Amino acid sequence: MPKILIIEDESAIRRVLIKILSEENDTYQLEEAEDGLKGLEAVKNNDYDLVLCDIKMPKMDGVEVLEAARKLKPEIPFIMISGHGDLDTAVNTMRLGAFDYISKPPDLNRLLTTVRNALDRKVLVVENKKLRKKVSKNYEMVGESEAISVIKEMIEKVAPTEARVLITGANGTGKELVAHWIHEKSERSGGPFIEVNCAAIPSELIESELFGHVKGAFTSAVRDRAGKFEAANKGTIFLDEIGDMSLSAQAKVLRALQESKISRVGTDKDIKVDVRVVAATNKNLKKEIEAGRFREDLYHRLAVILMQVPALNDRRDDIPILIEYFSKKITSEQGVIPKTFSEKAIKLLKSYDWTGNIRELRNVIERLIILGGKEVSEEDVTLFASK
Repeated sequence: MPKILIIEDESAIRRVLIKILSEENDTYQLEEAEDGLKGLEAVKNNDYDLVLCDIKMPKMDGVEVLEAARKLKPEIPFIMISGHGDLDTAVNTMRLGAFDYISKPPDLNRLLTTVRNALDRKVLVVENKKLRKKVSKNYEMVGESEAISVIKEMIEKVAPTEARVLITGANGTGKELVAHWIHEKSERSGGPFIEVNCAAIPSELIESELFGHVKGAFTSAVRDRAGKFEAANKGTIFLDEIGDMSLSAQAKVLRALQESKISRVGTDKDIKVDVRVVAATNKNLKKEIEAGRFREDLYHRLAVILMQVPALNDRRDDIPILIEYFSKKITSEQGVIPKTFSEKAIKLLKSYDWTGNIRELRNVIERLIILGGKEVSEEDVTLFASK
């Protein structure tokens, strides 16, 4: 049930607000504070779903309460209560993060509508946080080897910055995973993470996919369409397999990086974008530059930070940890009884040449869980995961 705090120095106004809210919904838990200091102390020590806060109060005014509370618990929506002379200040509190403001004396319908909307928003914020935690778990980086520890340390240093990152490594090593972690640990984590597989999009469509198009730009362009760069505004765009991008698209990406502007296919009109670019490739881009297939100026724009994701063969010590991690994940997804792996089975798996890297290991573990015995044995590995 929603828990609401009312911070108001006028007892008559507090009584009115409590009466209106309790009659609207008898499940509301209503608490009150008679000044800003007591109100802020209550926010520190309790979890509220909503705070109604007066602006003009002794000891500590509502603006100060709002600013302090936003630092402590930014997810709590604040509705500011303003007198006629406080309207300019009330509008300013919106810039500081208040959900809305209501004037004295409070209009019944406006008050109840604003309270309902603020509580709905709080629910959405909480659900979004839970969803983000689930997403983070799906992209968890597993391993304790020196090679993977170096990558984790780099991510911790690089993620909070705005630096562009070029991730290199063979197929299946986890380049996409690294890109997700960079976004999740960045200041842009609340914004979108947009993935583009440059190798999967035909060269004649890549520009439209990245930058959008206007109606009539080409035969099938029946309406205006925004591209991935616009979709990633205020967030991160991940350009996977960028080594497969056409030279004309590369030129437009270079402009987007240089000027923070893009233009849709079929028009010269500029659109401002605020996007962090993380790119990845399994190709040697320096050789691609020598062959004339990749722009050197774009390479230097992208490769502010270079991250080489190690192959599984270079982090064999992580294989037992990865086996345990994938086993739990797969048995949960498949709804089957969890299985253990014998020491001999793990030793044999560690000895294999994992040309397909993490992706191949996961597939093999899934096969062994489905086809192997109650405890996956060395014989099971030989039968079902033979290299």
